[in-house]
Amino acid sequence: MDSLAAVPGTGPATSPLPALRKVRAPKKFSDLPTDRAVVMAILNVTPDSFSDGGEHTDRESAIAYGLKLHYGGADVIDVGGESTRPGHTPVSPAEEQARILPVIEALVKAGALVSVDTMHVDTARAALDAGAGIINDVSGLNFEPGMPELVAERKVPYILMHSRGSASNQDPNARYHDVVAEVVAELTELRDRFVAAGVAPEQIILDPGLGFSKKGEHNWALLRALPQLAGLGHKVLVAASRKRFLGSLLSADGAAAAPKERDDATLAVTALAAVNGAWGVRVHDAGANLDAVKVAAAWAR
Repeated sequence: MDSLAAVPGTGPATSPLPALRKVRAPKKFSDLPTDRAVVMAILNVTPDSFSDGGEHTDRESAIAYGLKLHYGGADVIDVGGESTRPGHTPVSPAEEQARILPVIEALVKAGALVSVDTMHVDTARAALDAGAGIINDVSGLNFEPGMPELVAERKVPYILMHSRGSASNQDPNARYHDVVAEVVAELTELRDRFVAAGVAPEQIILDPGLGFSKKGEHNWALLRALPQLAGLGHKVLVAASRKRFLGSLLSADGAAAAPKERDDATLAVTALAAVNGAWGVRVHDAGANLDAVKVAAAWAR
């Protein structure tokens, strides 16, 4: 039997962290399932994310939760250190890295495939050096100079999300005549800029950016257009989990449902997205959504 090794930060046997199982080589992108949609689990190491801000701000609790997600079957752990909710307070790349790099290192040591949720080139590079295998960038049309070159150099999968304007001030940019046509055109233009910088098309995963410079009706239109988005020739990631448009749908007495009251609606979106061309879903409740994509795959077969 292989020997066990400690994860950095796990501490002695009395630590609240779960005991690490076998240290193994980290999962690779090529190891991801191809017979069902991929489940990307959200791990926010932040005090102010819209749904789970403050739950995993210290290193030990973040690592413990990430290990729980990994051993619970999540395909990818998406680790972020800066909130992108409306009105969030930006943090420096240095602070972002201090929050996430120890977590990434520990999860990679446990064998997890980690994506780094960042808009910053320096943080993306440091996360890749720490073992992350995917960059998830929500900056959209305002990506940082140097990001295409980094992706081309490191040859890693890159999630290219549609967004207009600053992540902290999205609503004024949610103006469309034809949201599907405009998002497709803007994603295509972004894709072409990355390809021109040397990024291989197969590295690019497209995300329509639900909730980013989108109103509720825009999100629903883009979900209905998933087959069209998949027709662009790239994998498509759907990130609807607990978002505001689901809270509005579930409103009672004029009040939107709270984020954690949106999980059942998220499961419905996950299942429908999985049978309509989504390569993967980015979610908070990874276990339940893993069940949903398995059901969707069985249904499709």
